[in-house]
Amino acid sequence: MVLMRFDVVTLFPEMVTTAASYGVTGRALERNIATLAVWNPRDYTYDKHKTVDDRPYGGGPGMVMKYQPLHDAVTDAKKITTVTENRKVICLSPQGKPITQDLLSKAVKLSQLILIAGRYEGIDERFVELDCDDEWSIGDYVISGGELAALIVIDAITRLLPGVLGDAESAVQDSHVSGLLDCPHFTRPEQLEACSVPDVLMSGNHADIARWRMKQALGRTWQRRPDLLKKKNLNAEQEHLLKEFIVELN
Repeated sequence: MVLMRFDVVTLFPEMVTTAASYGVTGRALERNIATLAVWNPRDYTYDKHKTVDDRPYGGGPGMVMKYQPLHDAVTDAKKITTVTENRKVICLSPQGKPITQDLLSKAVKLSQLILIAGRYEGIDERFVELDCDDEWSIGDYVISGGELAALIVIDAITRLLPGVLGDAESAVQDSHVSGLLDCPHFTRPEQLEACSVPDVLMSGNHADIARWRMKQALGRTWQRRPDLLKKKNLNAEQEHLLKEFIVELN
C-alpha cells in the first residue's frame, strides 16, 4: 500500500531518481510504501531550444526560471492523484522556513508531496505565490540547485513511514525526534586503544542504561546545541540528569 507519493519538478531528473534508489528510500520504493516521479520543466516548453529561464526584470546577474514550464509540470503532477486536500506543493528555497523534525513529522501525514527543485538565480516569484503552498529551507547556506534538498526531504520523511525501517524504534530514537541530540553509541570491540565501552552499557540493567542515555542526550545537547535545549521544557528528572552530567563533566 502506497503511503506517500513524492513528485519532484527538476531539470535533472536522473540526479533525483538515481540517488533515491539507494538505502532507506530505495527500500521504501521497492516495497511500494512510497512512490517517486520526476517532472522536467523542459518537457513543457514550446520553443526549439526548450527554454526554461530568462533574464531577470530590473537587471542583475544570473537567470530566472520561467513561470509557465514550472506551472505546467506541477499541473501534470497533480493529475496523478485525485486527493487534493492532503497534498502540498513545496518550493525548496534558502528563503523558506527551516526544516525541522516537527515539520517532517507533520508532512509524513500527507498523501502527496510535490517538491520544486529550483536552479539558476531563482524562480519567478509569481510561481511561488500562485502554485506553491509553502517554502522550505535545509539551512542557511546556498547550493547549486534544489535536487539535493529534495532528496534530503524525501529521505527524512520516508524513514518515518511505517514499515520502512527494520526496527520501528530507530526513527523514534533518532536525534531531534525528542527535541534533543542523540546519545553516544558503541559496538564491538569492547576495548579500543585507551577507550572502552561505558560500564553501564555492559550491565544489562535496562533502567540504568535508559537513564544513562537520557543523561548523555541532554548533556550533548547542552554542549553542542544549547538553542535546542532552550526550546524544550525539561521535567524534574531531566533537569536532575543534566545537572548530574555537568557536575561529572567538571
